[in-house]
Amino acid sequence: MDDDDDEYLGQRHLDILNHPVTDVLAMLSAMLQRIIETNDGLRRSRHHHSSHAPAAAQAPAPEQHDHDDSGSSQSVSSILSFHGRNIPAITLQAYLMRILKYCPATNEVFLSLIVYFDRIAKHAAPPATQRLQGPTADPYTIVPHSDVFVMDSYNVHRLVIAGVTVASKFFSDVFYKNSRYAKVGGLPLEELNHLELQFLLLCDFRLAITLEELQSYADLLLQFWDEQHQMHLYRPDASGQPPPGAF
Repeated sequence: MDDDDDEYLGQRHLDILNHPVTDVLAMLSAMLQRIIETNDGLRRSRHHHSSHAPAAAQAPAPEQHDHDDSGSSQSVSSILSFHGRNIPAITLQAYLMRILKYCPATNEVFLSLIVYFDRIAKHAAPPATQRLQGPTADPYTIVPHSDVFVMDSYNVHRLVIAGVTVASKFFSDVFYKNSRYAKVGGLPLEELNHLELQFLLLCDFRLAITLEELQSYADLLLQFWDEQHQMHLYRPDASGQPPPGAF
């Protein structure tokens, strides 16, 4: 079965080499926005329940573990490095477009972010992670029902700029100094240097991505985009009727 047959059956493939980067960033920002909105809601829900829970329930006795959890502690420490005190005013799409404008990069660099974020979720909390996978109840939630790795509005911008910094150096022959990435990302240089190292630790220094793996994530991103477009087309208006041209 060739690519034409796949498309006929509804499975489209994203042309990583030739697809406009601006379109990829629109799709990527939409997916990341879905993820952080989901996790922001989960965080608010957990906070609400914990604030109304009995004191004994809020402070359970520490469990004893026979295994070495130093790796887990390192992951938690690295993740906390990305948490900001405030939510940045700039939208994710505008942030990604700013990065593209002042630190141009290829689709491989930006698509690698969702691969790395998925790997971080696995590495940080394997038992509790809901991976980015095919159609399920909520198939596009990289992050989990756990506090170990939760991508939300407070850390996603830092994760993005650190990921772009790392991926640009790995995938591109031409990249920029950290001082430029820091300025474009709105961070002090020292902070970006620290976040770059923490990002590498979270990825377990596994940066190589096969073409097949990258293509699978790119196709999943395109699938997400198509489904969002269909939802918009067929979403009824206030009268309960679908918008004109939906059928």
